[in-house]
Order: sequence, then C-alpha cells, then structure tokens
Amino acid sequence: MDNWLPNFRLDGKAILVTGASRGLGLAMAQAMAASGATVVLNGRDEKSLEDACKAFAEAGLSADIAPFDVLDMDAAEEAMAGIAKRHGGLYGLINNAGHQHRSPLEDFADDAFQELIAVHLTSAFQLSKRAAKLMLEAEILDESKPIDRGRIINICSVLSSHGRPTVPAYAAAKTGLVGLIRGLAADLGPRGVNVNGIAPGYFLTEINKPLLADKEFTAWVEHRTPIGRWADPRELGGAAVYLMSPAASFVNGHVLTVDGGMTAVL
Repeated sequence: MDNWLPNFRLDGKAILVTGASRGLGLAMAQAMAASGATVVLNGRDEKSLEDACKAFAEAGLSADIAPFDVLDMDAAEEAMAGIAKRHGGLYGLINNAGHQHRSPLEDFADDAFQELIAVHLTSAFQLSKRAAKLMLEAEILDESKPIDRGRIINICSVLSSHGRPTVPAYAAAKTGLVGLIRGLAADLGPRGVNVNGIAPGYFLTEINKPLLADKEFTAWVEHRTPIGRWADPRELGGAAVYLMSPAASFVNGHVLTVDGGMTAVL
C-alpha cells in the first residue's frame, strides 16, 4: 500500500490554541485532541480553562492550560517556554483569540480600533514569532523526508475578503492576517514550518450573540448561505485537524474558507 495515503493523526504533537476556553477555539482544540494531539488551551480566565481541561481528561483526551493575555508578550513567552519544556517542544499554534466591537463609523472609538488591531493582528505576529523560534529548534529526525518542524494557523474570517457595516476594525485586522500568513509562509516554509489560515463564516458562538438576537440578520445569513443555516462550532474542527496534520504537508500560505458557500455565490 502506498505510504503517502493521507495521515490526519496528530499523535505526540503539542498545539497551543489561543482563545480556547469556548467557541471556535475550544471546538478546534477538541477536534485536534481527538486526533491524538496534546492541546494547550489559552485564555485569560484560568478557571474556565481548568474546567475545559477537566472535561478533556474525562473524555480521555490530552490537554494542558496556558493562561495569559495575548497582548502580554512577557507572559506569552514564559508560557510558551513552559509548554516546550513540559511537552518536549511546541509543534503547533492557532492564533484564534479575538473579540468584536460594532459601531457606525462616525461613532467608532479610536481606541476600540487600535485594540482590535492589537488583539487580532499584532498578537498573531508576535505569538507566531515566538512560536516559530521554538519550532525551529525541533530536531530533523529523518533527512530523507520533507522537513516538518511545525504549523501555524491564523483564524481569519469571511470579512478578510468581504466588507460589512459597523465592523471596519475587525475587517481590517482579519484582512491583515491574510498578508501576514503569506509573509510568514514565505519566511518559514523553507525551514519546515507551514503557515496557513482558516476563514470561518457565521458560526453559533458567543461573539455572534448580538447577531443571533437580530431575527432579520439571522434570516439574511440563512438566505445568503447556500447550505442555508449557521454553522456549529464543531464544524470548524476538521479544517484545523487537516491543516495541522501530515495530510497538509504541502499546503502553505493558504486560507481555507469554511462558510457553507457564502462567499462563493452572488
């Protein structure tokens, strides 16, 4: 049998997921843990992370926690060093942490714009830089095979390519992530670290509660999406497992859209 059959297993790989106490981050972490990874859950609320980690253990999945604010690089660097020490290295990073601020442009606060850029874009650059340093330390076990030192995934959005009213800062940050992915892919790909992105559509998450409460908007999403509904967070797990796994060994600098077809149609 051909030994190049797709391999989606993540056994023995330590993967840090930011913003993983709930929503898309938690769903992606669950999927990767089910594929054998040791997932490291990040967030600012240590109690929530501990509760999530306990649930993983009860399900027979391997998880750890790393509570820190993604804007605090001293804390992040210390946490990443701890992960590498506890788990023999850091193989994967998913930059998922984020929040939202909605306002008409004329009322959009300058500091709200700056904070969204910092949380979604600047932190992704800074965390990727620090994670890459750890990944590049990984030993090349078999020089006859393609170099594989790690993976970085940035969580983008359908707003990385399309606009919506009241969210200019979010759209700008998510669009910037696409450029960051391409730049990091060019820089790190030759050294064995693949960098890609996932662009989710409209998912049933905490961040979208204000939208879900708007019946007109909810109906618009359902009508605008060919599949005809909002997505369950668990439906993002497969994309994360794929891009983190050996099956995606030649995928680099790509953004995988998971939106039920929303951005594919007029």
